[in-house]
Amino acid sequence: MNLKPRVAKRPASAEPARSTPVVSLGRLGNFVGFRLRRVQNQLSRNFTAVTTELGLRQGLFSSLAIVAANPGISQSELSREVGLDKSVTVTMVDEMEKFGWAERRRSQEDRRRHALYITPAGEAKLDQLFALMEQTEAEVLHALTPAEMALLSELLDRMYDAIVRDEP
Repeated sequence: MNLKPRVAKRPASAEPARSTPVVSLGRLGNFVGFRLRRVQNQLSRNFTAVTTELGLRQGLFSSLAIVAANPGISQSELSREVGLDKSVTVTMVDEMEKFGWAERRRSQEDRRRHALYITPAGEAKLDQLFALMEQTEAEVLHALTPAEMALLSELLDRMYDAIVRDEP
């Protein structure tokens, strides 16, 4: 199966100059996981480069964003959503609390678990980080039309749902 996308050729004047040679992916080009990871690695590297001065640990931004979008989420739910080991997630939550960006509260439904909530300082930090993320992604997403971006988002969500559907 060849997963190479069929993209209409742009006029030569519209194509950005490549500073690196094109390397064949060989059989790896047939695996969506590799191709997704390759793009993710580059985006992550670029985002890390612009956030280094903020001293952010890898995964802290996504953890904070998930907590903000899901007030009361448990640490285990957060761990599953961001794809981190539970022990790493505990460290992330500890750091978010240390910086004053999030807080743990005993769950009202289940007193054995903690519910996570973002603080106003966390919201302010997220605004800053999302602005940096938008800049980072804009550098590569200009290659997609709005319709292609919507399709890509839909496909990625469907793939994610297929992966986690059968998880406990």
